[in-house]
Amino acid sequence: MNYLQKGTKEFTFANLALFAAGFITFANLYITQPLFPQFSETFGVSPATASLSLSLSTGVLSVSLIVLGSLSEAWGRKRLMTISIFAASILTIFLAFVPNFEVLLILRMIQGFVFAGVPAIAMAYLGEEVDPKSLGVAMGLYISGNSVGGLAGRIIMGIMTDLSSWQIGMAFTGVLSLAICLYFVWALPASKHFQPRKLEFKPLSKSLGEHLKDPGLLCLFGISFTLMGGFVTLYNYISYKLLNEPYNLSSSFVGWIFIVYLVGTFSSTWFGGLSDKFGRQKVLLAGIMIMLSGAILTLPVNLAIKIVGIVVFTFGFFGTHSIASGWVSFRAKKDKAQASSLYLFAYYFGSSLGGTVGGVFWSNWGWNGIIAYISTFLVTAFVLAVTLVRLNRNEATHDFNGRK
Repeated sequence: MNYLQKGTKEFTFANLALFAAGFITFANLYITQPLFPQFSETFGVSPATASLSLSLSTGVLSVSLIVLGSLSEAWGRKRLMTISIFAASILTIFLAFVPNFEVLLILRMIQGFVFAGVPAIAMAYLGEEVDPKSLGVAMGLYISGNSVGGLAGRIIMGIMTDLSSWQIGMAFTGVLSLAICLYFVWALPASKHFQPRKLEFKPLSKSLGEHLKDPGLLCLFGISFTLMGGFVTLYNYISYKLLNEPYNLSSSFVGWIFIVYLVGTFSSTWFGGLSDKFGRQKVLLAGIMIMLSGAILTLPVNLAIKIVGIVVFTFGFFGTHSIASGWVSFRAKKDKAQASSLYLFAYYFGSSLGGTVGGVFWSNWGWNGIIAYISTFLVTAFVLAVTLVRLNRNEATHDFNGRK
């Protein structure tokens, strides 16, 4: 059937192309996160208002995932991904020339829509075109492009802000992204197994409703919302904390702190192995507690302890997220891709709403307020996880008794 197989030139090209698409998407999505203090200074806005430059993008992205995923069923995978990354790159260049913060927010909302073209479609492309025996490797490479892109965007902006200005950093990132777009178009093989379908919204809405009636999936969507809400809040406002007294760190140094994201590459895989050995229920609960412990470790003034706390918090987040997202596919008996889209909707909506509201806590109660706010999210996630575990246990007992 001419599927892409590990070891072939076409497989390598396809994976590098999707790595590039993920890199572009997430580098440009998170490009404003380390710039909140600069936005506050340049445009005279509060931390909560500055965070809208990320929150509005992720909010629009969360809704657009479902829309663009459905459109790709009719319009094709590569075409929509190409439009998405070119538009995102050009809009980043435009961000370098905005006259005021309002225009910046409008452009970021438009970017939020086009960003959705890659995460909504890339996995579908891989599932259709890659040999099942090679799919795990392909998915891992694509996800790594997402994380490396998000990390690179933050670091580039921190360095460019110190060397010149955030505007130059935006222009540089946009031009770099356009160059990578050209590689994507050249390297990604055309779809061979994609079969266009008519857009039928009635079946789509029906299956969405069925997912939303499943109490187990609702718990997982809630866990997605609360975990990401807490996670993005810490990273949204840690820059304000570290750029000011008593640390007075440079933008470049603060940007490099995001390199702790790399621990997530290890923890997501490690947690998966632990779940096979001890069960996903225990590992999910443990991961949430690790996140809470890391958040509390950021309270002391000592910089080394604070950084250790950020590492522990990040380690717990990526591991827990990997367990929860995988549980969605296990839980959903049909329309698994749609269930995953709903999980991602909750994930990015949590980023959008949670990250912005966190600014109110920072402005009024400082870092102690931020950690209290994050802790509330994590306690809620823990309660939802316990509810999910009990629900699964009851269902297993009922299923056993029914068979008996």
